[in-house]
Amino acid sequence: MRNIVVVVFLLMFGKYAVAQNAIIPKVNQYTALQGTCVLNSRAVIDYQDASFQRSARLLKQALEKSSTASLPSAKITFVKDATVKGGEAYHLTVKPHEVVIAASSDTGVFYGAQTLIQLMMTQPGGIKACEIKDAPRFAYRGSMVDVSRHMFSVAFLKQYIDLLAFYKINTFHWHLTDDQGWRIEIKRYPQLQNVAAYRDQTIIGHKKESPHRFDGKRYGGYYTQEQVKEVIAYATERYVAVIPEIEMPGHASAALAAYPYLGCTGGPYKTAQFWGIFDDVFCAGNDSTFTFLENVLDEVIPLFPGQYIHIGGDECPKVRWNNCPKCKQRMQREHLADAHALQSYFVRRMEKFVNAKGKRLIGWDEIVEGGLTPNATVMAWNGDHIGIEAALQKHDVILSPESILYFDYYQSTSLQEPVAAAGYTYLKKVYDYEPIPANTPAEALPYIIGIQANTWSEYLSTPAHAQYMYYPRMLAFAEVAWQPVNSKDYNDFHRRWQAHKQVLTKLGVHYADVDDELIGKVQYNPSKGLQLALSSSLDNKTIQYTTHGITKKYSSPITITKSGEVTATQTVNGKTFHRTYTQQFTMHKAIGKKVTLKNAPKGNYAADASVLVNGVRGSHRYNDGQWCGFSGDNMEAVIDFEKSQSIRQVKTSFLDYHWQRMWRPTEVQYFVSDDGQNFTPITGKVEETNLYHTQSFTPVKARYLKVILQNKGIVPPGEYGAGAKAWLMVDEIEVN
Repeated sequence: MRNIVVVVFLLMFGKYAVAQNAIIPKVNQYTALQGTCVLNSRAVIDYQDASFQRSARLLKQALEKSSTASLPSAKITFVKDATVKGGEAYHLTVKPHEVVIAASSDTGVFYGAQTLIQLMMTQPGGIKACEIKDAPRFAYRGSMVDVSRHMFSVAFLKQYIDLLAFYKINTFHWHLTDDQGWRIEIKRYPQLQNVAAYRDQTIIGHKKESPHRFDGKRYGGYYTQEQVKEVIAYATERYVAVIPEIEMPGHASAALAAYPYLGCTGGPYKTAQFWGIFDDVFCAGNDSTFTFLENVLDEVIPLFPGQYIHIGGDECPKVRWNNCPKCKQRMQREHLADAHALQSYFVRRMEKFVNAKGKRLIGWDEIVEGGLTPNATVMAWNGDHIGIEAALQKHDVILSPESILYFDYYQSTSLQEPVAAAGYTYLKKVYDYEPIPANTPAEALPYIIGIQANTWSEYLSTPAHAQYMYYPRMLAFAEVAWQPVNSKDYNDFHRRWQAHKQVLTKLGVHYADVDDELIGKVQYNPSKGLQLALSSSLDNKTIQYTTHGITKKYSSPITITKSGEVTATQTVNGKTFHRTYTQQFTMHKAIGKKVTLKNAPKGNYAADASVLVNGVRGSHRYNDGQWCGFSGDNMEAVIDFEKSQSIRQVKTSFLDYHWQRMWRPTEVQYFVSDDGQNFTPITGKVEETNLYHTQSFTPVKARYLKVILQNKGIVPPGEYGAGAKAWLMVDEIEVN
């Protein structure tokens, strides 16, 4: 029987079989021993310390699912050992007839048991004997679920908590309130349940689209306080701390809809029906605002036994405050310089209340605006540099960079991916994240307590879609949070991830299987021209590509000589894996030429200038690295053709998505030059669409072409994001 099980496992996992352990996150030390250990429901779990009872009970439940119940089982012993340093550290020894988990605390024993369960699930025919010594890098390892935009059931949250514990993530950040819905019962304020918990309808598609479309269906709900207690008890049983987030002073539309007197204008307000940042926020000049929020927290705090209360504090526009008589009076009375200082006052006041209740306050990094509150913990999402600055001020910091640890971002650039918020955060990008670079000041290190992954739910309308976005990126995050610095190996992680696909399938998880997809890299080679290199992480694959009706086997980068489409597929042993790769190319005279930019692109759109002349048009999802984004700045580009060329047309592409603060250029100008110093303007027939500006003219000869696109500058009043810098998004500059 045992040999049959092992053979079946080998067939399932191929090269990822029992010869190598598949533990995630990777353990600090693994030493192989002789022999094999069988564990099943017949195992006796022995422990002397009563605090180990929880771990014993949960391990017993896992053992009940073993497929080797007909065989004798080894004995399992939990040992309290003060020599195992660290509350979450453990030593696990697996021998043919005995398993010992030693730790200085019940938490360490629990994590040792999770590792043992992983060994059982990835080696079902018997665990290879081994000795493991393990401990986490960071004390705080968190993951945030947003239930305000789309709400998930208690059953879903319990499964989510199970997986956090399984992968040694010790904190569940529960984002409970926002513009689109209030999700926690507050008995003193019934309108939060009757009004704030519901919105009249929900936007269809991406918010960038204009005009917005809606489904016409009322949406909402909330968790009763009894349900909250149930979730917290479940998490506590699994050593997962739960942090509630009650948003303030911004992201308050739902609360204002229920209680309009809490806003600066008095309303009327509505629970938001689409995604974004809204000008209507809690009035900071109104004492009743603080009374309301303190009363809310008086009901929230007793429900959550952990040390932290999260108050948000992010994305709070100051439009209403700057025009509100009460807020102006507050600023004058408290000697506050501006609305940013008013935000600091707001946060300080709430922190004082939270501290008086025996809790610590966490806020997103905007709480540093106007001066950081005395004891607050900063969750840095706008960049690790903000977190480092806060740590240097001796504030605890949790790093959570949007561009790497936001799992509502796309994980593939395939247009077949379901709609997501933005960006492109692939599995290896998450895995390669190093929270503390070598140049981090030593005095900041004690205050960087951990890292957190966040998944906002605007576009996650179903549990299956949410899981698709979480996994496997959550596994890569778990390893970054646990493993010591300089010990990561993506290829080894990827091997272990293959084994965990079967684990997640068995656990009923709808994970994404896109990390092995074909990836195309476009580069210009001076001697060969425009090149397309194809790759994937699949072993023993065969790649075939088709262009201009001809299909070939891929062996080296493809030279692109004319406009058209390239499609490619990959097969292993005759079976096609994943989606077809597709890339369009538009050839023109500027391909591969040197481009000099006066202003550098910024943020998530800081692409190299070469993407402006590589023959590839960026997708409408603007997450493929093909777009140069200029925040408030004009784009001024000079293209050097290396020698005089005859040109008759220039076509420039851009984005015009006002709901993303992306505006078309207000003016487009072209100039030519022979010396790169003296430029002459060129004019001609102009054709414009929503995404292109084309100018045709009498042919001229020139070595240099200058393109100037005028940025909108500041988003005008009445538009989304009014008062903020507009983005000018530019891609291919086609020259013919």
